[in-house]
Amino acid sequence: MHSATAPDSCPTCLKPNHLCICEAVQPIDNRIFLLILQHPQEKRENLGTAQIAHLQFANSMVKVGLSWPGLKRILGREVDPKRWGVLYLGPVKEGGAPRPEVGVVDRNGQPLRDSAEILEDLEGVIVLDGTWSQAKTLWWRNAWLLKCRRIVLNPQFRSLYGQARKEPRRDSVSTLEAGAFLLSRLEGDQTVMDTALKPFSLLLKKLRTRRPRPALPTDADAPAAASDDEGGEEA
Repeated sequence: MHSATAPDSCPTCLKPNHLCICEAVQPIDNRIFLLILQHPQEKRENLGTAQIAHLQFANSMVKVGLSWPGLKRILGREVDPKRWGVLYLGPVKEGGAPRPEVGVVDRNGQPLRDSAEILEDLEGVIVLDGTWSQAKTLWWRNAWLLKCRRIVLNPQFRSLYGQARKEPRRDSVSTLEAGAFLLSRLEGDQTVMDTALKPFSLLLKKLRTRRPRPALPTDADAPAAASDDEGGEEA
């Protein structure tokens, strides 16, 4: 459940009305659950994509906060953390072999040899939503994340953000892009990513379009000035 939105915001996508992307939403019936943990400050960003991801993926949830007792409390059911992956923020040790698009590393950032088997057995994935520093805050304030599988991405595309939002690394992507890319690879369906990004593309298009300003009143709209003689008696 979301808190009350501003009067000039869409209650569904939570964007200002002039940036509403609901017309482009096409819910995807994803098999692997997508959990987004959002830093409170990120919720106020017009360029944020967590709510878009929640609308696009039927099997998903957004939780806003800084810390939670554990995955079980968030989901309200028993879970095996080893069947859940979290996008890892730490460095990855480069080996001799080319990095796969999606992999699993240990706590030292070393790629695991059985990554493929681990990925095939995942029940859900967790994405931390916020700036780089905000995401690291979420990571360190939720020690239970260390029990989950550490997933690393090696996307071969540039974020749609472009110059709209400054990112700390060249390969940084939005929360929506990361989640969509990961699910498309885990579920073996490229159309997942293509469909998921349509509302994001619309948002960026609307941002590039100058917001129309309210029309200024014209002389014809202004009330006629009363003459000195109006309503008076002749001398």
